[in-house]
Amino acid sequence: QVQLVESGGGLVQAGGSLRLSCASSRKIFGIIIMGWYRQAPGKQREAVATINSGASTAYADSVKGRFTISTDNAKNTVHLQMNSLKPEDTAVYYCNVKAYMYDYWGQGTQVTVSS
Repeated sequence: QVQLVESGGGLVQAGGSLRLSCASSRKIFGIIIMGWYRQAPGKQREAVATINSGASTAYADSVKGRFTISTDNAKNTVHLQMNSLKPEDTAVYYCNVKAYMYDYWGQGTQVTVSS
């Protein structure tokens, strides 16, 4: 059974930075797309950033220019560098890996941005 483990969340002041990482317990074959999602209290989960097997990236409009997604395919890890954080970025951030016939989710890591 594959497990995704996120790390790097925490409390930061507005304007600060955090780097989230997501590591897989086992190598995942046939990865199609990896990404980060977030869910704020009372809101639906939303896609923040994704990167596909061809290394093409996509970002939510709200984070463009501030967040960067990257991967280390050899280690099946995906990172999210978050700069210029805003209070509205406060949410639980989830890592997601979609592979052939499988859809894996991490347990989530809390990011809190204080004003």
